[in-house]
Amino acid sequence: MKKVLLLSMPMGALERPSLGLSLLKARLGELGVKCDVRYLTFAFAEFIGQENYQWMCYELPYTAFAGDWSFTQALYGERPEVEQEYIQKILREVWQLSDEDIRRILYIRSMVSHFLDHCMAAVSWSDYSIVGFTSTFEQNIASLALAKRLKKAYPRISIVFGGANWEAGMGRELHRQFSFVDYVCSGEAEESFPALVERIRARTPMNGSRAPIPGIVYRNRKRESISTGSADLIREMDALPVPDFSDYFYDLGQCTVSAPVAPTLLFETSRGCWWGAKSHCTFCGLNGGTMAFRSKSPRRALDELEQLVDRWQLPNVEAVDNILDMKYFSDMLPALAHVQRPLQIFYEVKSNLSRAQVKTLSEAGVNRIQPGIESLSDHVLKLMRKGTTALRNIQLLKWSQEFNVLVEWNILYGFPGETPEDYQRTLNYLPAIRFLRPPCAAGPIRLDRFSPYHNSASEFGLINVRPMSTYRYLYPFDDASLAQIAYYFDFDYEPESDPTGYAAEVVSYVYEWKSNPELGTLRSVARADGSMVLMDTRSDATIRELVLSGLEQEAYEFCDELRAGRSIVRHLRASFPLSEFSDSQVFDFLESLVQNRLMVTDGVNYLSLAIRTQPIEIQTRSDEPNTFGAGPLRSASSYLRAELKVLQA
Repeated sequence: MKKVLLLSMPMGALERPSLGLSLLKARLGELGVKCDVRYLTFAFAEFIGQENYQWMCYELPYTAFAGDWSFTQALYGERPEVEQEYIQKILREVWQLSDEDIRRILYIRSMVSHFLDHCMAAVSWSDYSIVGFTSTFEQNIASLALAKRLKKAYPRISIVFGGANWEAGMGRELHRQFSFVDYVCSGEAEESFPALVERIRARTPMNGSRAPIPGIVYRNRKRESISTGSADLIREMDALPVPDFSDYFYDLGQCTVSAPVAPTLLFETSRGCWWGAKSHCTFCGLNGGTMAFRSKSPRRALDELEQLVDRWQLPNVEAVDNILDMKYFSDMLPALAHVQRPLQIFYEVKSNLSRAQVKTLSEAGVNRIQPGIESLSDHVLKLMRKGTTALRNIQLLKWSQEFNVLVEWNILYGFPGETPEDYQRTLNYLPAIRFLRPPCAAGPIRLDRFSPYHNSASEFGLINVRPMSTYRYLYPFDDASLAQIAYYFDFDYEPESDPTGYAAEVVSYVYEWKSNPELGTLRSVARADGSMVLMDTRSDATIRELVLSGLEQEAYEFCDELRAGRSIVRHLRASFPLSEFSDSQVFDFLESLVQNRLMVTDGVNYLSLAIRTQPIEIQTRSDEPNTFGAGPLRSASSYLRAELKVLQA
């Protein structure tokens, strides 16, 4: 019996195996079906050079689709006018790429035909009856170009496509347009693809008497594209096999330019999004038909992680989950911390984590997170349906820095309904938190398929929604077809909801921050006498050292977690029942801390900014200003101003 071959084509990442193909290989193995996986990504990296490959993957704007475009000539033939228009309108005008960058892209494009010739010669295609392509991001045109050649040379081989680019209506339209594609597996394919393999090998017609396989697109006798509907979701996550990455590591080892490549293990503990199931973020297009949240049992998740790490002896692990299952904080993560394996794990999380939960992540080896921090405006966060606030986002940034957990976050703008005031408030926060990790980027929102913005554009004040202009240079089809194929869309705003320009100052500040990161920091240090000192080494610090004790210390430490102003007053009265102070004295003290960028406020809640450090012995100077004990609070504002004058004298 001939085997099944699964392919990962350019521009798939060199650092990561395909989790989908690795799961399918393992699943077919359980059923006794021989399956190989080939990473032709490495072969293309050899043809164009590893630096060129990584440059195209990670440094070029991904919605320019330069990787996909490089394979269009191999798929469609010469189209000189279209090619020149793409270079001029997309590369030059939209993305303003330099002549050197464009020459580099054209060089890569010139190597495509040689690469495809190599693919046809290097693989023993006659050993296989089924060839499957996974396609995510910029893998589509390369996969189609090879599939077209393959079908012409080996017409009896069944060509199957799957992956994010072929989900739902996208897959149906692509199948209709490309006649050499025999089948599409849309959505989760761990059950549908093995069932399809069984029918193909048994030569059982898809439209015969047997029940249809959910999630398949096939051709009937008239060569029409027929869909069997949505794929069944994998409900029992523990029933999934452990992914088989052996082919990836074999191809990595055989690649002559892979020395700089640092491989990362992929690890899956859940599918869907428990937050999105309750409140779908307006711009999020993930989980097109799979929002329902399902997760592996903690024991299974831990066992699988240990198997993968032991098998491949790699410490770098990336969880592909859209969001971490919160129940893991009570079992899986503490268990992982207990075994003390030297791992470096990435997870996507929600931003409303507690201090204890961030500490647990750090102890478990989760040293990098993406918490979905995309704004520091409460109003914009409500427009996103994020279910968090600006201060909660800052709080997580602070705690993560304390526990050495790297946070990947961004500032997104352009949400219909924004106001100029949203970004003025953000500008008020940014100088105070500049000692924390800066955003990775600041950019406009994108309209993605499956997002609420796409599904209900007019309800949000978005009009003239159309496929992103680059698609017309990738697929020579009419507008109706492109609207089915595209994942990214251009749009216009209704005049009354157009926020263009509101975020300009914030964007400028973020990129200046990234170019000139703050070298100083703001720390709180416990002293031997029980008091604390705030040590501010930031370049714009107004007070380098500030000693707090008694009421002031209690107030500052209580606000390590964001607190409402009234709850701070109640807490101080409960903690110091014999002290006399007014509400106004407390608020005056808090506001003075805000003015000196030792604390931030949204007008109702307060959050201390100093990062806690280990207690150290600090000698008290004879000229050190008195601090306020348990007695009445003086005007904190005047106290800080006096301290500033002393330091400046």
